[in-house]
Amino acid sequence: MSGYQTPSPLLAQAVEASRRRSFVLSPQRNHWVLTEYKVLLELIDLSQPEMRLAGLRFHPEWRLCNRDLYYDALSFQDLQGQIRAIEGMPEAPRIRTLNWSPDGRYLAFSHNDELWLAEVATAQARRLAGRLNQVNGTVNFRWLRDSSGLLAQLVPADQGPAPTAPAVPGSPIVQEHSGGRSPSRTFQDLLKNEHDEALFVHYLASDMVSIDLEGQSQVVLAGKLFSGFTISPDGRYILYSEILRPFSYQVPMGRFPLRTAIMDFSGQEIEVVSELALQESTPPDFDAVRPGRRYACWREDEACTVIWLEARDGGDPRQQAEVRDALMQKAVGEEPRVFLEVAGRIESLTFGDDDLAIVQEGWWKTRNRRVWRVFPGSGQRELLFEYSSEDDYINPGRPLIQLDDQGRQRLIRSGQSIYLVGAGASAQGERPFLDRFDLISKTSQRLFQSEAPFYDYPVGLLDSEARCLLIQRESQMRPPNLVLWHDNQARELTQIEPAVPMLTRVGKELIRYQRSDGVELTGTLYLPPDHDGSALPGLLWAYPSEYKSAARAGQLRDSPFRYIHPSWGGPLFFALLGYAVLDDPSFPVVGEGEEEPNDTYVKQLLDSAGAAIDELVRRGVGDRSRMAIGGHSYGAFTAANLLAHSRLFKAAICRSGAYNRTLTPFGFQSEERIYWQARETYQAMSPFHVADQIQDAVLLIHGAEDSNSGTFPLQSERFYQALKGLGARARLCVLPLEDHGYRARESVLHCLWEMEQWLERHLVKD
Repeated sequence: MSGYQTPSPLLAQAVEASRRRSFVLSPQRNHWVLTEYKVLLELIDLSQPEMRLAGLRFHPEWRLCNRDLYYDALSFQDLQGQIRAIEGMPEAPRIRTLNWSPDGRYLAFSHNDELWLAEVATAQARRLAGRLNQVNGTVNFRWLRDSSGLLAQLVPADQGPAPTAPAVPGSPIVQEHSGGRSPSRTFQDLLKNEHDEALFVHYLASDMVSIDLEGQSQVVLAGKLFSGFTISPDGRYILYSEILRPFSYQVPMGRFPLRTAIMDFSGQEIEVVSELALQESTPPDFDAVRPGRRYACWREDEACTVIWLEARDGGDPRQQAEVRDALMQKAVGEEPRVFLEVAGRIESLTFGDDDLAIVQEGWWKTRNRRVWRVFPGSGQRELLFEYSSEDDYINPGRPLIQLDDQGRQRLIRSGQSIYLVGAGASAQGERPFLDRFDLISKTSQRLFQSEAPFYDYPVGLLDSEARCLLIQRESQMRPPNLVLWHDNQARELTQIEPAVPMLTRVGKELIRYQRSDGVELTGTLYLPPDHDGSALPGLLWAYPSEYKSAARAGQLRDSPFRYIHPSWGGPLFFALLGYAVLDDPSFPVVGEGEEEPNDTYVKQLLDSAGAAIDELVRRGVGDRSRMAIGGHSYGAFTAANLLAHSRLFKAAICRSGAYNRTLTPFGFQSEERIYWQARETYQAMSPFHVADQIQDAVLLIHGAEDSNSGTFPLQSERFYQALKGLGARARLCVLPLEDHGYRARESVLHCLWEMEQWLERHLVKD
């Protein structure tokens, strides 16, 4: 066998038909843009030139990541249901970024490296500018606050060719460490030498340019290595960040020195906000942050006030400190002052006005979360909520924010009340809600909650009293659509139909069961269309999660009424071929109190897998003698462990996984301890170390260009060599050009063919 293969017609048809539509609301929420896109690229897309520098991957000519999906069709629609195709679009559109003007009259979008503009009134599109620089992967064009134009990062007009590699190396590559601990997780695509540094500067360098609606442009600031920028609410200033030297060969761009400053639209620097040093060392703890002033941004309810975070413990959670994080603020031209100090890490903040801001703090180690109401004018605060981040059943929801006509993200306020929107997790499944929360009495009034047979999620208010809502509605049979909810009546605004109608015939059920230690487990069971009730070969598709509470680990975090999205990356398609598929069965790894979850990782995996199989057999839909386990990334690691420590499964499918934890010695997934602090745990969790115990069939699939931290292709190659050397039944498929997630249609079809053949060989014919 040679060349790319195609799976059975049912699977191929489902993949080929996987085209999606979605919508993006305007700031006024009275019209939106309908988007269309293919969920897969072609192999030729991945074969385009690609630079890999400082953790970035990008096309050297287009200055963007050519692995990203793109929209290929746009249209406008309004509340009356009128749909208008946009005329004058670029030929063969490849649209990556959409950005509404604050007044909702225009939609700016990027097509390859070009900036385009579509006018709502005329439904006409036109090219505005060329040579966008999108190398750093952030938003590279933003609207001026008055909607009169945009600010964009463009490739310098006078930039020459890229530096050529020297014919003879100029010097050896030397690295030295002078002592002190410097832990860091594994990274790929790092800078390697001086030539890489020169290329990095060449490709990242941009001019910041102001462009009006007619395409007339003016350079504001030239030749900087920008990492991001925003415009002050009053439209007078630009807050921008730039990458500085020294660069690093140990960490990606996100840890390079970073300077953040304020300038006006003439390019005159007003003041420096922060200067962060190179960060090659970070504690492995999840509560660790970068020391210095981090996450600087504008305070959206004021004219020109910058806010930022500062770690009072130096960013190291192992240091004792009563105050961990401080939220600081500074109006342009004034001195900094403390806005808020908290005992944890500030996770989010939203502003309403000088009388109202909502700040959320959390602490990973304890999973504790607090939500504060802050009075920005006086600095006073009140505690609104305190709960565990693992406890979805009591999660009060998040404050609802919307864009105003100046493009500012603001809290929606009704007198002394705000609105909270949440998933509404419960023992019966998720039922999203909208509450009005009284800031004085601290009580909630439920205004809306999803009801069967729909999964309805509030996405916007059309009036400040929440009498008229926009709802995103989906069901088992239909993908998400936009619905107008008024006086308890629903009117569907969009008509997005299933991309793969055959999948709507697949049976779907959320099931609950229990493992031997009493922990409640859940999963989504898919059965073939017209299933006759017989016991079927089973496929479990796993991904474990860590918890500090056994009770919270068993909470149900899904809805039986959600649409069955046709994602090739999951196991759903195999229900079409006659398998009982259990998607995302709970594999909670619990470590309560001082216990660490991973210290009993293997035992808890075995208990969870055994309980899932028992439940499928009890229901009469699964054949215990014909079970397979599969997963992607950490799920692949789980699947390999289950084969190494049990005979519960006849086969495993392991995609893009890591199998030897000594190759990720400074932490992985939710493990904060380094290898030298938990040798036994690292070794016990590594299926590579017990590969001699594997007696069943293992299929390994990996992208040849995997850039994910920890899942180097070497992991699958060495694991396969071990299995082969030990006489196990194993197969390794390396997909050329593919990253951690597979993008090309040819690769995906071949991947499904490998999986289909493996399951048939070991569950059906064996």
